[in-house]
Amino acid sequence: MRRVVIAFLLVLSVLAAQAASAAAAPPIKHVFVIALENKGFDTTFGPGSAAPYLSQDLTAQGQLLTQYYATGHASLDNYISLVSGQAPNIATQADCPYFFNFLPAVPATNGQSVGQGCVYPQQVKTVADQLAGAGLTWKGYMEDMGTPCRHPAINGRDDTQQARANDQYAARHNPFIYFHSIIDSPSCAQNNVPLGALDTDLQSAATTASFSFITPDLCHDAHDSTCADGGPGGLPAADDFLRTWVPKITGSPAWSEGSLLAVIFDEAESSDASACCNEQPGFNTPNPGGLTPGPGGGRTGAVLISQFIQPGSRNDTPYNHYGFLGSLEDVFGLGRLGYAGQAGLKTFGPDVYNAP
Repeated sequence: MRRVVIAFLLVLSVLAAQAASAAAAPPIKHVFVIALENKGFDTTFGPGSAAPYLSQDLTAQGQLLTQYYATGHASLDNYISLVSGQAPNIATQADCPYFFNFLPAVPATNGQSVGQGCVYPQQVKTVADQLAGAGLTWKGYMEDMGTPCRHPAINGRDDTQQARANDQYAARHNPFIYFHSIIDSPSCAQNNVPLGALDTDLQSAATTASFSFITPDLCHDAHDSTCADGGPGGLPAADDFLRTWVPKITGSPAWSEGSLLAVIFDEAESSDASACCNEQPGFNTPNPGGLTPGPGGGRTGAVLISQFIQPGSRNDTPYNHYGFLGSLEDVFGLGRLGYAGQAGLKTFGPDVYNAP
């Protein structure tokens, strides 16, 4: 009986902490995320950064999270963590060159599924599923995707692993297509769309989603140092992408309703496998750092812009992708998925929402 009471009290303490975090979230109606690639904090935000618009202009408009960390290496496992709270597995750490199902998907503690593979079964949900269940809206905008909800055939080879001059879309940077709860539904074609649709959707607040996840192509996300079409890549190309799209977002009718824009990186350089926030390794990989021994995906930093954030502020509080997912769920009054519900995980509070 004593153990039952103790377990009950522990559950209550977790729920109380989550309720307090949700109460701390300001009345944000729209969240925008722009996901970039493979750069550590010092490379992006240090002296001589090749992305001055991001490292200087955007940090002056919002807040620089100096201790933001990725959750693994390589790319895909981080995108999965960002939208579902699932920890890396060996297949997602390898960026899933073949699009096979995640099996056996045995439920475990902390909302994790035990198994290996790429495409999670129906019972494993994402923040997109949560939003739809709450009567809210989501969109994933993918540059160069061509057709909505584009993904390889189940058990088929992923032919987007290498950019081509006329096709620089990367399926592994589109997290929504790795969940049967999305790709088996008509909502995938409706909500997982080419980037050009964002221009139209931003024309009114009514057509702007509650949550917008924006992925540049392999040229404009800083992934490829030289673009497949011969143009310049790396951080300068990512900076140009931000110069184009950030003013469109912050100048849109939806923005004035109360919004948050986050510019994040999926992971640091592969040599940095550091982590924060008591990150748990999960059950499906011996090493979240991939080819580099370590518990995570390295220190990347992130930039947040909102009416509720003091321009030009810096925040040294440690956060990671799980904490970001939990913070997003707090904004919309949702439950916690996967490791976003880890006991003691810090989500955004007055340290982030620090505007007078």
